[in-house]
Amino acid sequence: MEHNLQNREVAVKLTGVKKMYKLGQIGGGTLHGDLESWWARIRGKEDPNTVIGTSQRLVGRTFMALNGIDLTIYQGEAVGIIGGNGAGKSTMLKLLSRVTAPTEGEIDIYGRIASMLEVGTGFHGELTGRENVYMNGAILGMTKAEIDAKMEDIIEFSEVRDFIDTPVKRYSSGMYVKLAFSVAAHLDSEIMIMDEVLAVGDMAFQKKCLTKMKDAAKKEGRTVLYVSHNMNTIRQLCDRCIVLSKGKVVYEGDVESSIAVYMDSEANDQVKMDFSDAVRPDWLYCQKVLLKKASFVDKESNIFGIREPVPIQLEWENLVDVKELCLRVEAISLEGNPVGTYTVYDFYQGKQGESGRAVVTLDTSALTEATYRLRFTFFIKDVMGNNLNIDWAEGLCFSKTSFDEEEKLVWDAVSWGYIHLPDPDVKVI
Repeated sequence: MEHNLQNREVAVKLTGVKKMYKLGQIGGGTLHGDLESWWARIRGKEDPNTVIGTSQRLVGRTFMALNGIDLTIYQGEAVGIIGGNGAGKSTMLKLLSRVTAPTEGEIDIYGRIASMLEVGTGFHGELTGRENVYMNGAILGMTKAEIDAKMEDIIEFSEVRDFIDTPVKRYSSGMYVKLAFSVAAHLDSEIMIMDEVLAVGDMAFQKKCLTKMKDAAKKEGRTVLYVSHNMNTIRQLCDRCIVLSKGKVVYEGDVESSIAVYMDSEANDQVKMDFSDAVRPDWLYCQKVLLKKASFVDKESNIFGIREPVPIQLEWENLVDVKELCLRVEAISLEGNPVGTYTVYDFYQGKQGESGRAVVTLDTSALTEATYRLRFTFFIKDVMGNNLNIDWAEGLCFSKTSFDEEEKLVWDAVSWGYIHLPDPDVKVI
């Protein structure tokens, strides 16, 4: 594959690209204010324009959003860019879209770029949908006649025909995304840059967008750069992937290998964890048991199928006599948001010094494809029936994936949630 790529024309080339942000430094709003702040800093004095109570420890510190990127993307490729939050994905796309400039390095772009970054980029709220189409086309160097020839296709694809002459500030986020994608996909450009393009919108429109991006790369020979946290859409669209971590490229290769690297870096592919020496939170009522180990049963990896149950063996030590022990297991997204909770009441009793062991089998069929972190809480009931947490530990992760093509979903967990509810029973009356 590498040999074939090298025989193709280059679309984008990044050489030693770095992007540095200075933390804690903002403008004073006026030239006089900025000069005051500058003069105070060089004398080591307090900034007169800093809000009272604001720490100045960050002044002068830097954050490397990208730290030495060397990358070549060829014409007609569909390249996925994946990585955790803060890895540098969106920063890279902003550099390529010329929203901002690199601190160091060179970026060579061979062709016109149509980009769709976060919702709101590239449109003027006071202009109508139609006027924004003309504005975006003009930025790409297209004539009015060329834009007119594309207008009907753009309107039809966007599904906002009834509102095309309404100012876009009145659009819902879904309408905004539909029109923005349609503009980027239909106007003349050699390179399409898409950042979480499917984060808003219904599933039918998502599928239509994926098909359009596939056609752009495969049939029209356009280059597509696509950032997403949805691994299924990456699989369906991309030829290869770039994995970013802490501003650097940590892997570059085929899609499945890249996803495996990403998932491994996010979840560490651990099948067991030792919590014996883990620090417990201060808010624990008291520690009456000590969770020592948690491990997946009969598994060599932490990857499970969409409908596969997740059996976990827990081992703990009784620090006192324990009666009517209860357990709460929380599934948490890698972004840190609670997704769902499993609760077991009054399942164990034991004497001080004894070891307890149990296998807890989680039904995860409602969870969508993603990686989840588990949080374990032992608790008991007091005389009033209130929950008293007596031990707590977090860290074991598992990933859900679709092994069967029929099960693959076009689903954005960040926007729609991580729970895929059963299809409702609908009767037309």
